[in-house]
Amino acid sequence: MKAAVELTGIIIKSIPTGEYDRRITLITKERGKVSGFVRGARRQGSTLLGNTIPFVYGNFKFYETKDALNLYSADIHRYFEEIRSDIRRTCYGSYFLELADYYGREYIHERETLKLLYMSLIALTKESIPHKLTRRIFELRIMVINGEYDSMPGGLKCGGAKYAWQFIINTDISKLYTFNLSDEAFEQIEECIDNMIQRFIDRPMNSLEVLKTVCS
Repeated sequence: MKAAVELTGIIIKSIPTGEYDRRITLITKERGKVSGFVRGARRQGSTLLGNTIPFVYGNFKFYETKDALNLYSADIHRYFEEIRSDIRRTCYGSYFLELADYYGREYIHERETLKLLYMSLIALTKESIPHKLTRRIFELRIMVINGEYDSMPGGLKCGGAKYAWQFIINTDISKLYTFNLSDEAFEQIEECIDNMIQRFIDRPMNSLEVLKTVCS
């Protein structure tokens, strides 16, 4: 028997399957990371053609069976076209999606991760904060959410770096992207985050390698 399920989330992965279908993965508020099928999504004229691609944020309605979730409707709140239309923003955004996928877990509330991902994508659409700083804020905060971080690394020497580190760890996610840093403070934070990534993340991020190539 089919049961209707409505989830709020962001599509982090969309893979073609069969001749016309897609398999999508989302970070959702209600169930954490979920995957589902979209029958006929790649048919010309499908109402779900543009609603089942990465970066899309909205409400998604599924039929749930014992074997799978099958999407039948999507109410999209934001497409993030500004990200997909710019190669540098796409590279940063794709890395954020892959890192969210890495940490995502099924059947748990992911309100914090979803909010962080959404606010980070919004930050990428603006020019008020450098993308490289947006990246470091996202990395540190998602590691904080998942309990894999140093509260005050020894590599933070200047007051600006120490203050920014605590700000990123503790402030409300909606206020994260409201500051900038001196070159000295940024370099110290960057080095500390790179050290944590080497210690805590056990596989390379393919999108990060692309990001380094395109944005170096």
